[in-house]
Amino acid sequence: MSRKSSLPRKFNRSSGVLLIAVLALCAVSAGCKRQVAPGPDVWAVVNGKEILREDVDKVFRSRVNAEAPAPSHEQALSLKLSILDELINSEILLERAEQMNLVASDSEVEDKFTESKSPYTEEEFQKKLTDSGLTVDDLKSDIRRQLSIDKLLNREVVAKISITDQDIVDFYNENRAQFNVPEPQYHLAQIVVTPRPDPTVHNLKNDKASNDAEAGRKAAMLIQKLDAGVDFTELATDYSEDASSSTGGDLGFIPESALNQSDPALKKAILAMKPGQFTQPIAVKGGGYRIVKLIAKESAGDRQLSDPQVQQAIRDALRTRKEQLLRSAYLIEARDEAHVTNFLAQQVLESAGKLPADK
Repeated sequence: MSRKSSLPRKFNRSSGVLLIAVLALCAVSAGCKRQVAPGPDVWAVVNGKEILREDVDKVFRSRVNAEAPAPSHEQALSLKLSILDELINSEILLERAEQMNLVASDSEVEDKFTESKSPYTEEEFQKKLTDSGLTVDDLKSDIRRQLSIDKLLNREVVAKISITDQDIVDFYNENRAQFNVPEPQYHLAQIVVTPRPDPTVHNLKNDKASNDAEAGRKAAMLIQKLDAGVDFTELATDYSEDASSSTGGDLGFIPESALNQSDPALKKAILAMKPGQFTQPIAVKGGGYRIVKLIAKESAGDRQLSDPQVQQAIRDALRTRKEQLLRSAYLIEARDEAHVTNFLAQQVLESAGKLPADK
């Protein structure tokens, strides 16, 4: 009798434990699919650090020209998602820099801050801050963050790049056709200033002219810096309003025949330059200016590996290619190791593409 009654009791206890386990698993699974934001203005969390809506909006305002037509709903939302993704990556890399004691010092931040102010009068500088919705503390915080990340990537990526002589030989042998130049070629770099900033194009300082007068002043400022010996690549990275800013303005080698399709004034200036020289600001059709530097000129004919310029060009190309690859891999690895929740992306999906404010 007792044996018969013990079986149901044992079965019921086992069933109860199993049911609780199943319910717990379901709860965990549901939680993994969607986490609830700690607050309505928290748009992401990176390793416990909150990124707020205000953080995204500040960058957004700095990238949208207040005098231009407002971006469409979809454009604004897409840009904010992109900015948030940048801030997430930046926070992940900054945390690594902090762990390795690579955070920029106060003196380094002050030096960079002073440099960023130098092209402007105090009135112009304050106006730029006001227009972008940033404070001096915001700007210094951004400078500290970028300098710290640069230190991290220089140690973890750039310092580990090695290009051997054999690498150069192999590249030359595998790409012999590239070194048979059928016509003169010009290795060019450019800095572009536009009076109507493109929100999808960024430079390191997020510095963009918003009208013709500002574009003219900015172009003159850049010439002043170049005349003072500031590196062209650095200025292109910091200030150029063109996609080439990401490569320091480098346009690569341009065949002479292609110059025939460019502005005649630009072609004339390029043909008259010697390597290392740069043009004065050249007006661009439709508004704005372009400053072009001639890095090197190659005559028609075969280029031999024994030529030091060929070796250096190959070395630079291989280094740039490897650096881009390693930077991407490093960021992917860092992001995989981080715990990231993007609440803005969740809200966009759940609301079928509406901004949180539209709800």
